[in-house]
Amino acid sequence: MVKAVVGANWGDEGKGKITDMLAEQADIVIRFQGGANAGHTIINNYGKFALHTLPSGVFYNHTTSIIGNGVALNIPLLFEEIKSITDRNVPMPKLLVSDRAQMVMPYHILLDQYEEERLGGKSFGSTKSGIAPFYSDKYAKIGFQVSELFDEELLKEKTARICELKNVLFEHLYHKPPISQEELLTTLHSYREMVEPYVCNVSAYLDQAMKDGKTILLEGQLGTLKDPDHGIYPMVTSSSTLAAFGAIGAGIPPYEIKQIVTVCKAYSSAVGAGAFVSEIFGDEANELRTRGGDGGEFGATTGRPRRMGWFDCVASKYGCRLQGTTDVAFTVLDVLGYLDEIPVCVGYEIDGEVTTEFPVTYKLEKAKPVYEKLPGWKCDIRGIKNYEDLPENCRAYIEFIEKQIGFPITMVSNGPGRGDIIYRTSAGK
Repeated sequence: MVKAVVGANWGDEGKGKITDMLAEQADIVIRFQGGANAGHTIINNYGKFALHTLPSGVFYNHTTSIIGNGVALNIPLLFEEIKSITDRNVPMPKLLVSDRAQMVMPYHILLDQYEEERLGGKSFGSTKSGIAPFYSDKYAKIGFQVSELFDEELLKEKTARICELKNVLFEHLYHKPPISQEELLTTLHSYREMVEPYVCNVSAYLDQAMKDGKTILLEGQLGTLKDPDHGIYPMVTSSSTLAAFGAIGAGIPPYEIKQIVTVCKAYSSAVGAGAFVSEIFGDEANELRTRGGDGGEFGATTGRPRRMGWFDCVASKYGCRLQGTTDVAFTVLDVLGYLDEIPVCVGYEIDGEVTTEFPVTYKLEKAKPVYEKLPGWKCDIRGIKNYEDLPENCRAYIEFIEKQIGFPITMVSNGPGRGDIIYRTSAGK
């Protein structure tokens, strides 16, 4: 059985917690796209962690954690991250790295930083983790695959070619020092030493696991609205954030993905630039930000304050539809307990017309939110385990949103901990 955990919106929906929770019943957890540019925050018996490359199932002894071929793999960061969790008494995870994964190189990170500098006010709000230059090189067919680390002749020939190519940019576009082939080779040799014990033919491994009836979790990064095809282009990430890509980024047939858990926040938040129709500002945003998440709404990678907004039914309905949602996990609902009434964005007004369909970017820039206000429940709902025990107004809020988006909310998260979850099996009936 293969399940995917993906985001409906701009990322930061709480996928880490949901993956960590579902991993209890899983054998394998695999990251299938993205790099260390976004973090998943997890709170469990070991403490609070922000994972950037490791799958969110690493906290269980029975799971195997896999870095899929679709990931932008920063090898030193991966091993720093392993050390950061084992230093805090988490057992060493069982780790496999796809021999077809490609590596983020030091020059990708430099190119990312220099390009954001060059663009100044017109930048894309990058986390400067090298992700866009990495994927550019992957599709320009000049990236380095993990498997290539084990062919010395190829490495020598390829590093010479890469230095020649990249140094034109470094010297003439960015006016920065050139990179040296010798240093690059030394770096690649160190990567080889680090990763060698974990390299695996992952698609063959997963094929066998599926034949053996194992439960596999695909963990996505960011959300639908950051997808390069279906998101708020160009303010998107560089790899597909959709569950469908899980089949490609892990190396399994698409028909094996039987459950798609799409994570939605009970309000909206985003890190980075781009259209965000239900965004709020000032004191109203500040209050939601400081109450939000666990310890506030700040990026797990950058520490940047997240942009805040009310729940957006238009974006979430679209986000769930593109993911192929079977189940919605509705997170951070407990945060809204302080509000007398809660605005929900139910439509976009564009050029005087109201739509409930999520538009292309140039129209999105003009969209104004159409709100409906729902009464708040004015109490703390943490610790509640049964859906029927939630306050009436709280259930009404969930059911209103479920009806608007048209997908069943089967899990409700009412706190940051692994056990703060309400299963709602009767959803949508």
